[in-house]
Amino acid sequence: MSIDTTTTTGTTAVADLVSRSNRLGADKRNTNYAGGNTSAKGTATDPATGEDVELLWVKGSGGDLGTLSEDGLAVLRLDRLRALKNVYPGVEREDEMVAAFDYCLHGRGGAAPSIDTAMHGLVDAAHVDHLHPDSGIAIATAADGEALTAKIFGSKVAWVPWRRPGFQLGLDIAAIKDANPEAVGTILGGHGITAWGATSEEAEANSRWIIDTAEQFIAENGRPEPFGPALDGYAALPGAERRAKAAALAPVLRGLASTDKPMVGHFSDDAAVLEFLASAEHPRLGALGTSCPDHFLRTKVKPLVLDLPAGASIGESIDRLKELHAGYREDYAAYYNRHAVSESPAMRGADPAIVLVPGVGMFSYGATKATARVAGEFYLNAINVMRGAEALSTYAPIEESEKFRIEYWALEEAKLARLPKPKSHATRIALVTGAASGIGKAIATKLAAEGACVVIADLDLANAQAVAAELGGGDVAVGVQADVTDAAAVAAAVDAAVLAFGGLDLVVNNAGLSISKPLLETTEKDWDLQHDVMAKGSFLVSQAAARVLIAQGMGGDILYISSKNSVFAGPNNIAYSATKADQAHQVRLLAAELGEYGVRVNGINPDGVVRGSGIFAGGWGAKRAAVYGVDEEKLGEYYAQRTLLKREVLPENVANAAAVLTSAELSHTTGLHVPVDAGVAAAFLR
Repeated sequence: MSIDTTTTTGTTAVADLVSRSNRLGADKRNTNYAGGNTSAKGTATDPATGEDVELLWVKGSGGDLGTLSEDGLAVLRLDRLRALKNVYPGVEREDEMVAAFDYCLHGRGGAAPSIDTAMHGLVDAAHVDHLHPDSGIAIATAADGEALTAKIFGSKVAWVPWRRPGFQLGLDIAAIKDANPEAVGTILGGHGITAWGATSEEAEANSRWIIDTAEQFIAENGRPEPFGPALDGYAALPGAERRAKAAALAPVLRGLASTDKPMVGHFSDDAAVLEFLASAEHPRLGALGTSCPDHFLRTKVKPLVLDLPAGASIGESIDRLKELHAGYREDYAAYYNRHAVSESPAMRGADPAIVLVPGVGMFSYGATKATARVAGEFYLNAINVMRGAEALSTYAPIEESEKFRIEYWALEEAKLARLPKPKSHATRIALVTGAASGIGKAIATKLAAEGACVVIADLDLANAQAVAAELGGGDVAVGVQADVTDAAAVAAAVDAAVLAFGGLDLVVNNAGLSISKPLLETTEKDWDLQHDVMAKGSFLVSQAAARVLIAQGMGGDILYISSKNSVFAGPNNIAYSATKADQAHQVRLLAAELGEYGVRVNGINPDGVVRGSGIFAGGWGAKRAAVYGVDEEKLGEYYAQRTLLKREVLPENVANAAAVLTSAELSHTTGLHVPVDAGVAAAFLR
């Protein structure tokens, strides 16, 4: 049932709410991704009675203000929501009220109501915003935040001491608004802000006024060095050196961060991060952790901070990071054991979500690229919060016990349990060469559809970037230029992969070309080009990838797209078939060598992949058609008729085989060549 919004207060309450939310959510100064919530109250016709009913539209659980649409709103009857005050069992049992929201839904109810629904429904204002702006949280986390609130805002903004989000916080804010008629909003201790208005425009203006006023006060009254003086030796490394060191550390760090379960990574060398790490107070502030619940639910209670200067060598840094990681896990387990009770969910994992490396930047981790990136964005917000709080006062986040109550909240556990089952290649990072067209593009597309992050490596950068955009952009795929015959270019492509996604799990050697000539017409240049691209190219890519896979310590896959011609002796393709045989034996050699590291090496032998093939379109098709005496446009049909299954082989058929070979279902298979040729008896492996 769709809600008729034509009779809502002001006739456009929902539209105004969505547009206000999008404007507020588009500016990182106002709130973080998926952080905060907004609401509107109004009247609509109840289709069951034909009478007007008062409703609350509020951003649903897990939604993002910047991209919110009407579908993302929960819709509740205000009379029933307000009546919950009569059955409220008290703060010790307030979590029970979340289930009661379901009995207040109007019609189909829209999105699932969030924990903050009570705040929006109980506050006596037509429009309410709850946001997590850096400037507001800076005041909220200052040691003298209550006094600062009065000094900065006077009677227009009230202070609310820290309270975990829930029904009681809604009651508290409602009471504070009733007792302070001049107030337009509140500072929520350790958390964020809430503002309200009689109209959508007024609520938005009040939210922005609180944010801007706090920001201006900090700028005009804050200390010039809130993080302390510069720390000798901790300044940011030059750009190229910084990113080279990040690429060298990334595989090791991802392996450490994935000790409990595989993670995807994100790297940031934002100037604010580098400034923080170059300042004397960063060890103290880092140890205090984040405060806003939206922050530490994504960043964990505190980061792992490398305690070495920027000039420390790669080897020294890795050794120390491994020591610090072991200590971090012990500390996290101790934190869990200090606060866990019999009803607490099991510990979810003791690895850090944020790793800070002086002079280099920040590595953040999550179950997807998007969650890893957002975790980093939230820690950047936390740095900005600490800067503001330290500029005016002393940063004083909420107590560790309160952080635990939220991190291991039964409601948070229930939200995690509702997440969809991961796809077969979730958390896996793949690099596919020659991926801008044909078989390579089909493989990249299939792996991305199965949940992998994919690096589209191709000689044609523009096409590689276009394919990456087609697959979903930076949180799914990136396009890089890669000449597989050039060791430096291959190394750069692998570095780009680890900087984009944190590491590497799966490499597909697909780049190739084909020269169809008989022996006496094949030149030395033909031979060298064919072998440089496919034999040498596969060797260089596998070598560079193996360095990352071994350093990461998470196993992995190397897959060769070889050919039926690696075992079948056909006419007029000496250079092509010989190099395919080279690739086929590389599979066996590397399977034997890399097995001890948990790296599987397998191959696929396609044949007759005409449609969508860059090789066939580049002249190979015409030459093979001439050899077989058929029209070029009939070549696919010709190949199909000579197979046992009488089926034409498509790029997608090869992609399906690639996905299966690199999935958990074949976790114990290595050194195998799988034919995808519709059945060519002469190419049966013996």
